[in-house]
Amino acid sequence: MAAPGSRIGKKQKNDDFYKAILLLKDEAECYSFFCDVCTQTELRAMEQRFEVARLLTQGMVYSDILERTGASSATISRVARSLNDSSGGYDRVFERMKNNGKL
Repeated sequence: MAAPGSRIGKKQKNDDFYKAILLLKDEAECYSFFCDVCTQTELRAMEQRFEVARLLTQGMVYSDILERTGASSATISRVARSLNDSSGGYDRVFERMKNNGKL
C-alpha cells in the first residue's frame, strides 16, 4: 500500500477501501456507501455486470441477456471473459448466495 500522504498509482489498489467494504453491516449500509463512492452511472454499470455474470453462470445465451439487461454485447463478452479468467470472485459470491437461498 502507498505511504501515507503519497499518491496512489494507476495500478496500485487501496487496501483500506476493501477493508472499509468489509465493515458494512447490511444491504442498506452497503447501498448508502456505494451511492456515496460511485456515480449513479458507475453503480448501474456494476449492477448490470453483476446481473450479466449471474445470467451467464445460469447458462443464459448472449441474445437473451442483452434483451433482459440492456447490456451491450461488448459488456456481455467482457463479463464472460472475466468469468473464464477470473480470480474466483464471482464464483465465490454466487456460491455463497446459493447456499444462503439468495440466488
